[in-house]
Amino acid sequence: MGIRKANVEDCKQISLLLKQLDYPDVEPFIREKVEILLMDPNEELLVFEEDKSVIALISLHFIPQLAVKGDFARISYFAVDKDIRSKGIGRKIEEYCTDLALKRNCDRIEVHCHSRRKDAHRFYMRQGFTESPKYFIKMLPQSY
Repeated sequence: MGIRKANVEDCKQISLLLKQLDYPDVEPFIREKVEILLMDPNEELLVFEEDKSVIALISLHFIPQLAVKGDFARISYFAVDKDIRSKGIGRKIEEYCTDLALKRNCDRIEVHCHSRRKDAHRFYMRQGFTESPKYFIKMLPQSY
């Protein structure tokens, strides 16, 4: 089938893909998160389906900019099943998202990728991404 918008029926398979990215405990809240993302007009939650099975996912946010003409897109989660990586599926998804970003007047796509994900770094470099050396984060107290 290929790339399509995710739906709530994909939650179990999305959970399994996120587990491969070291997010093991998402099942208690994944449905709620998927529903929120599906309703957001500045979000694309996409999956790659093959033989009625979700084998990849990407969450792409479109972020309007105030001080520059072009907006930007941010990949927050991108996973291809570990058993089928390096077969071109990630490239197809990334290229599809690049087209979506261009249609939304974005002039860049950014992604935060943990330093331990060396294979992912090589993938992004092959796709034309360059490293941006600073990224800051502030952890907030959990209220839930």
